Amino acid sequence: MNLTIDIPDTTGLLFDYLQKGLFISSNSTSEDVRRLYDTLDDYQEALSLYFSQIGYTLEKGNEYYYFSRQEPRATLEQKILRAYYWIDVLDLFKTYDETFGPGYRFQPEQLLVEANINAVLQNKLDGLRKHFSDKDIRKEVLDNVVRQLVKDAFLELENERTNTYKVMSAWHYLERLIESINIYEETEEPYEKTE
Repeated sequence: MNLTIDIPDTTGLLFDYLQKGLFISSNSTSEDVRRLYDTLDDYQEALSLYFSQIGYTLEKGNEYYYFSRQEPRATLEQKILRAYYWIDVLDLFKTYDETFGPGYRFQPEQLLVEANINAVLQNKLDGLRKHFSDKDIRKEVLDNVVRQLVKDAFLELENERTNTYKVMSAWHYLERLIESINIYEETEEPYEKTE
């Protein structure tokens, strides 16, 4: 049986972008990325089927797309360590501003100024040092965090002159990651006696 799938001409570009572990967000500052998002939206079913044939799962979140794959156990452990990092990052930015999320714009320098007067934020930023080797200066730690967020397509540099970054829709992925963690409180008595 011959099955033909109607896929767009940009499928190669989509694959190249997504297979790097990047997200394609609807609110990207790049018109090219927004076009890729629209293409994914228009051809989602066909592209999901196409990519599944080569071992990739096309996932759709809240205004973003990404690839997922079944991973071996060793990679799973690395992902858990990576999740600790993302928890710390999300905690830092939510401490800075509870409304920090998709569409939010900020300048890293503002966060550093706030950290100088807010001890809780200062401790969160200092806590991120453990994820980097020998970084003693808060600015370097924050620069590394922002650089990683840009690399992973969670942030985009919107204005180079003012050093203003925009939070992408893919940020929902990090929020969903944290929200999916269930913590059960232990009670002194695992069950109540009925009399």
